[in-house]
Amino acid sequence: MKPPSPKSSSSSSPSLPRKPRFSPYLFTLLVFIFFVAILYGEDLACIFSHQLQLDLAPARPSPATQKKWEKLPFAIGKLKEEGCDVFSGRWVRDEVTRPLYDESDCPYIQPQLTCQEHGRPDRSYQYWRWQPHGCDLPSFNASLMLETLRGKRMMFVGDSLNRGQYVSMICLLHSLIPDEEKSMETFDSLTVFTAKEYNATIEFYWAPFLLESNSDNAVIHRISDRIVRRGSINKHGRKWKGVDIMVFNTYLWWMTGLNMKILQGSFEDEVQDIVELSTEDAYRMAMKSMLRWVRKNMNPKKTRVFFTSMSPSHGKSIDWSGEEGGNCYNQTTLIEDPNYWGSDSRKSIMEVIGDVFGQSKFPITFLNITQLSSYRRDAHTSIYKKQWTPLTSEQLANPVSYADCVHWCMPGLQDTWNELLFTKLFYPY
Repeated sequence: MKPPSPKSSSSSSPSLPRKPRFSPYLFTLLVFIFFVAILYGEDLACIFSHQLQLDLAPARPSPATQKKWEKLPFAIGKLKEEGCDVFSGRWVRDEVTRPLYDESDCPYIQPQLTCQEHGRPDRSYQYWRWQPHGCDLPSFNASLMLETLRGKRMMFVGDSLNRGQYVSMICLLHSLIPDEEKSMETFDSLTVFTAKEYNATIEFYWAPFLLESNSDNAVIHRISDRIVRRGSINKHGRKWKGVDIMVFNTYLWWMTGLNMKILQGSFEDEVQDIVELSTEDAYRMAMKSMLRWVRKNMNPKKTRVFFTSMSPSHGKSIDWSGEEGGNCYNQTTLIEDPNYWGSDSRKSIMEVIGDVFGQSKFPITFLNITQLSSYRRDAHTSIYKKQWTPLTSEQLANPVSYADCVHWCMPGLQDTWNELLFTKLFYPY
């Protein structure tokens, strides 16, 4: 008997389910998704896997909406009280744990910040501790910080306020390092503190605008007619590559008036193309340039980026209902109004930061030190610092005229900034 033909077999036996054909359209779609994932995987990972920590608002900062990110590098845990805003709180007197070090024990403090050495009669500014509402700041652990920095680079980039925070960090750490195992060297705009035993460096890079400017000389930079070059962040950024923990700041140098001069071409051009932008638009340009550099050069899975908000000055005592014509000179008490916001801290700049950082595809940790520092009219160097030029008889007769109400005595306020940095580095959630 002949075997049944395929035709008769199919007609006489139950039909079997056919295997679905793989649609060429579906195949094309999957291939497309695969290539998109390869090309933009880092961006997608940033969008869905990291936490942008912002605490921004003009007059009284409050927690902003947070994106959902996965665990950040260097994080070791959470604060005991979840959701605590460490930037909202009050100053409490603490003569037990403050100061965190003695001025005379830290040889790295610049003479512009050594207030006791230059005759300040009181030490009251050294005995204040920041107490957040609803939680406590973890104690600064110098051993943990140094072990975390083992084999790594930490860098502060910005102006003299950021340099003060940089020096504060070194003062908090250096006593654990034997003298022969540490050094500090300066190379033009770059200052490097080396902890040899840890194969670690803590560095400061002078770039008051972050972008290239005519104020980039780390020694001779007192220029009133300031010019910033558009799109020039790589001029400085090439010195920042390879950093593991980055702390940016920039604000004070932008405050020259309502507008800023922006160079379109190069400083080497015979005929320079200079336009004027509002301070807010110019600052926005710089923030976007910084974030583009960070996105291209920092790895969100291995590195951390911080941005310190504007450091307030206290140049007008009428801001706190003081006498007209006064400033921080002879101020030894804190401002007690919890809603105080000085006229020198431009609210529109905080709004620019919130807008630009809110669109970032890279996790930036925002250190919102503005409000808490604004209460500290007592903590400035005032007249107790090294003077760059001899004082005139008229100045000596009127100390208000030469009081420095921008920079801060050390030890003091800027140690608190580093306590907050420490908190957000290890307990960011």
